[in-house]
Amino acid sequence: QVQVVESGGGLVQAGGSLRLSCAASGRTFSSYNMGWFRQAPGKEREFVAAISWNVVSTYYADSVKGRFTISGDNAKNTVYLQMNSLKPEDTAVYYCAAGPARGPAGWRTPRTATAYDYWGQGTQVTVSS
Repeated sequence: QVQVVESGGGLVQAGGSLRLSCAASGRTFSSYNMGWFRQAPGKEREFVAAISWNVVSTYYADSVKGRFTISGDNAKNTVYLQMNSLKPEDTAVYYCAAGPARGPAGWRTPRTATAYDYWGQGTQVTVSS
């Protein structure tokens, strides 16, 4: 059974930092893309960052580029999201997701939620002003 579990959320002041972790288990993820999405109250879930299955390519939403860094450790099936210079608008539940890099129609786009088959329960990040 595949499991994706996030950790590391919490309350931080504006300008501070947090590091989220995402541990995947239940199968081999070497050919999987891993992504982070977030959902703020009253808003739709949005893409934050993703890392390709071979840990070569990374993708970021414009709103977090230069402040957030995604990294991965294939040996541990773990992905990290280092979040610096946090802003109140970063407040949201952050979700980790895993999905095969290739689907029936070919290579999947890591920025879209439909590219991911497995999702974690989410971890709350609250940034106070």
